[in-house]
Amino acid sequence: MFYQLMKHVLLGPLLKLLFRPRTEGLENVPEEGAAIVAGNHLSFSDHFLMPVVLDRRITFLAKQEYFTGPGLRGRLTAAFFRAAGQIPVDRSGKEAGKAAIREGLGVLARGELLGIYPEGTRSHDGRLYKGKVGVAVMALTAGVPVVPCAMVGTFEIQPPGKVVPRIRRVTIRFGKPLDFSRFAGATDQRAVVRAVTDEIMYEILRLSGQEYVDEYAAVVKAVERDDGSPAEEPPRPER
Repeated sequence: MFYQLMKHVLLGPLLKLLFRPRTEGLENVPEEGAAIVAGNHLSFSDHFLMPVVLDRRITFLAKQEYFTGPGLRGRLTAAFFRAAGQIPVDRSGKEAGKAAIREGLGVLARGELLGIYPEGTRSHDGRLYKGKVGVAVMALTAGVPVVPCAMVGTFEIQPPGKVVPRIRRVTIRFGKPLDFSRFAGATDQRAVVRAVTDEIMYEILRLSGQEYVDEYAAVVKAVERDDGSPAEEPPRPER
């Protein structure tokens, strides 16, 4: 109920008015049945702008920090994400990753859309980073298609560290659903789940036109912090 109220009455119309999102390939999102929408992650705004353009409800695996932030802002953010039915994900280790996969499979078992950012965290510099294999494990286990999605322009409107987004038009592209049924039952084969993940990331890259980095975003962020170089507010890359 709250999700529909926010999308169609309180927040959705305002976001459409301000950011006038262009959509490409919206017909590639299945009208019914379980599917994964896997996208790049450039901005906090991604959580709101992608759902606004979809006809169906989508449930995201959201980082646990959104539910545990301090102060009034933290409480409001947590209340919003809980009311919208989003699922908190602990990213602290292997067991936490397994729990996230179980939660995601529960969404798919109900025949719903599951949203996931395979990079595991927001890009701090606008580039596309190596995907984590959880998206492949869920796709192969549930036997569902994966729709690649590219958010274009959201880094420019709200890069890391910026609270109030700039008012600019953004584009959201959806690629053709990827069918991995040929790999059914191969979730225990590391080479297979890596290959499936890389195929998904390639399609996101093709849609977004970003520069690709074959390393995990979280690792690169940590290295930059250790080096003393800025990891939160880098210069915006050329497009």
